Amino acid sequence: MATKAADQLVSVLMDWQVKHVFGLPGDSIDTTVDALRRHQDKIKFVQVRHEEVAALAASATAKLTGGLGVCLSIGGPGAIHLLNGLYDAKMDHAPVLALLGQVTTSNLNEGFFQEVNTPKLFDDVAVYNKTVMASDNLGQIVDTAIRTAFTEKGVAVLTIPDDLPDQKETTSYRDSAAAFALNVPEVDPKQLDDVASLLQKSQKPLALIGRGAEHAGEQVQKFVEANHIPFIQTMPAKGTVADDHPNSLGNVGKLGTKPAYEAMKATDLLFMIGTNYPYTPYLPDEGQAKCVQIDTQPENLGKRYSVDVAVDGDVETFLTELNAKGSLRDDDRFLKACQKNMESWDKWMAEKRLLTTNPASPEAVFATIDQTAPKDAVYSVDVGTSTSWGARFLNVQPTQKYTISAWLGTMGCGLPGAIAGAEAFPKRQNISVAGDGAFAMVMQDFVTAVKYKLPIIMVVLNNQKLAFIEYEQQSAGQLNYEIDLADMDYAKIAEAAGGVGYTAHSNDEFKEALTKAYQETEKPVLINTYVQDDAPLPGKIVGEEAKGYMKYGSQYLENYWKIPSMPPLKDIMRQFF
Repeated sequence: MATKAADQLVSVLMDWQVKHVFGLPGDSIDTTVDALRRHQDKIKFVQVRHEEVAALAASATAKLTGGLGVCLSIGGPGAIHLLNGLYDAKMDHAPVLALLGQVTTSNLNEGFFQEVNTPKLFDDVAVYNKTVMASDNLGQIVDTAIRTAFTEKGVAVLTIPDDLPDQKETTSYRDSAAAFALNVPEVDPKQLDDVASLLQKSQKPLALIGRGAEHAGEQVQKFVEANHIPFIQTMPAKGTVADDHPNSLGNVGKLGTKPAYEAMKATDLLFMIGTNYPYTPYLPDEGQAKCVQIDTQPENLGKRYSVDVAVDGDVETFLTELNAKGSLRDDDRFLKACQKNMESWDKWMAEKRLLTTNPASPEAVFATIDQTAPKDAVYSVDVGTSTSWGARFLNVQPTQKYTISAWLGTMGCGLPGAIAGAEAFPKRQNISVAGDGAFAMVMQDFVTAVKYKLPIIMVVLNNQKLAFIEYEQQSAGQLNYEIDLADMDYAKIAEAAGGVGYTAHSNDEFKEALTKAYQETEKPVLINTYVQDDAPLPGKIVGEEAKGYMKYGSQYLENYWKIPSMPPLKDIMRQFF
C-alpha cells in the first residue's frame, strides 16, 4: 500500500495509462511533484519553462494519442498561465487533467501569498472543477476527474492544498480505469434506411469529415468510394482519409480550396460526419440540401445546418452498418465533375510547389516537407499563415498524425505540440512549422526539447511580420498597422539553447537544411527560413472580402499615393471565378 496520499494520486494516473506529466515544480505543488519523483520509472515528468507550454503540450498529447493529457503547476501565477492551453483543450474537446497547487489548508481563505480562487477562475474552462478538502479521498477524486474528462471530452481541474498529498494514506482505493468504457449508442435501423433512401435519391452528395471520424477512417473511405461521393475534411481531421485521395476536395473555408467551396454550393445532400463545422457561410445555402449528421454529442446535431437525419452515435459503428448494405448509388457524374474541377486547382498548386525564390516561397517550403516527411511523421502546425500553407500543401496520410489549435486558434501551439508528439511517439519524426510571430511566444521551450534530447524539426517561417493579421486587416478594408516584427536570428537562439540551428534564405537552402535535419537523432533542429510575404488567398473570395480588399486599396492609395503591393492578378482572378 502506498504510504502517502500523493502516491495514491500517482497510482491512479498510472492505471489510466498516463505516461507524461508536463509542468513546473513549485512550493504549492511540491508534494505532488515529490510523488512523481518516487514513481519516475512509471511516469515521466517533463519540466517546461512556461506553464502555458505545459497545458498546450497536455492538450496536444490528448489530441494525438486519444489518451489523457496531464499538466500541473503551482497555484496563483502558475495556474493562471495554464489557462490558454486548457482553453485549447476545451474547445478541441481533448481530455486533459490539470493539477493545481494551493496554499496549505491552514492558510486557506486568509489572503496568503499567491492564494488565488482557482475554482472560480477555472469555472468556465472545466467540465470538472473541485478543490480537494481531505487526503482520504484524493485517489477517488482524481479517478472521478479523469472519468469526467473522458466522458465529457474536456478539461478536469483539481485544486490541491499542498499539505494534503503529504499526509499518510489511511484508506485504499481501487480506481475505475480498467472497467471504464464509453457507451456507444445502438444504431437505429430506421435511420439506416432513411440515410440509404436519401443517398439513393441524391444526385450531388458531398461528405464533410471532422475530427469525430478520426478513428473511423477505414469505414469513411469505404463509404465515399462505394457511393461515388466527393469529400472535404476539416482542418483538425486532415489525414483521416488520405488528403490526396481521388475523391478529396481538400479543405473548405478561408483556408480551403475553390472546388470545395463550389461543391458545397452545389450539393443536394450533405453528410456531416463527426463535425460541428462552425463557418456556416461555407456550408450550403439554407434549404439547398438535405443533411445527415452523425455525432456523439447530440447538442451538435442541427446546430450549424438543418438536418433531415440526426444520428446520435459513433461514426464508425453507424458507417459499418451502412456500408454493410453495399453500394447504394452508382451515379458518379457529380464526383467526376468535382474531380475535373480539382484537377485545375491541383495544376495551380503544382506551380506553387515548384517555386524557386529568394527569400523562399512558403508554398515550396511546405511542398518540400510534404515530399520528404516519413510515412509515419507527426505534424504540429501553428496558427496563422502556417495553418494556411499546411492546409494546402501537406497531403497528410492516415499513417501520419496532424495536430493544430483548431477552435481556439492560439498562437504558439506548434512547439508544445511537437514536444508532446516526440514524448508520445519517440520513434517517429516530429515536425513543427510556425511563423516567427507564433514561435517567439514560446521559443524559450526549445531548450525543453534540448534537455530531453527530442529530435524534433522546428521550421520557423520568418517574414518579420504577423502575416495572417496583415491579410485580415486588408480583407476588412483596414490599413495595416503594427504588424511588422523585429527580426531575430532564430538559428542562433536554437544554438544558444544547445540545439542545432540552420538559416535558409531560398528554397534550395531550405532543402539542404531539411536533409541535414532528418539526420539528427539526439538534438532538436531549428531551420530559420526567410520567406516571401505571399498571400494565402481564400479558396474563394466572397462578397464581403472583395469589398474589404477594394476599401483597403482605395485607403492605401489615398494615404500613401501609390498602389499597394498585392498578389499576382492571375491568382486573384482564380479566386473569383
